[in-house]
Amino acid sequence: MTMTPVPPEMKRLEPFEQSLREAARAYPETTEDFPWGHPTVKVKGKAFVFFSLSGEGLSLSVKLPHSNGAALMLPFTQPTGYGLGKSGWVSASFGAKDTPPLELLRRWLDESYRAVAPKKLVAQLEAAGTPPVATRGAPSKKAPAAKKAPAAKKAPAAKKAPAAKKAPAAKKVARKS
Repeated sequence: MTMTPVPPEMKRLEPFEQSLREAARAYPETTEDFPWGHPTVKVKGKAFVFFSLSGEGLSLSVKLPHSNGAALMLPFTQPTGYGLGKSGWVSASFGAKDTPPLELLRRWLDESYRAVAPKKLVAQLEAAGTPPVATRGAPSKKAPAAKKAPAAKKAPAAKKAPAAKKAPAAKKVARKS
């Protein structure tokens, strides 16, 4: 729930916000902060999702370095303001009668966390068997990397024979007539 009062017509969006905030806080080493009176979930001090529930509805902003192009094609999204859109941040907004697509938004939370979190924390998720949400339950598309064969040693280049010298050009002798 936000720090600002929520108008009665927006109360139905509170469970959606609460569910998404809980999902965001479930990632390793996250904290919740309330800059500007709105919940923000951070990992190691860096925000990976901003929430707002107000008279205008529910909105959230996430960093989507891989899926921002597809996300921006949806009718409820736009590039995040304050220049963040240039860095892959996307904002999604929902009105009082909208039903936010929770599964999609959870995938976005996952992508945003993995984009912002230190590599060590992302590696811990993967080591614990937690693949990115977008691939959970899906067959692995990535085959294990093949080992490279050692490069063959190159034979030394053959020495070129010295170029044949050209015969000096004959001098023209001027004849007197």
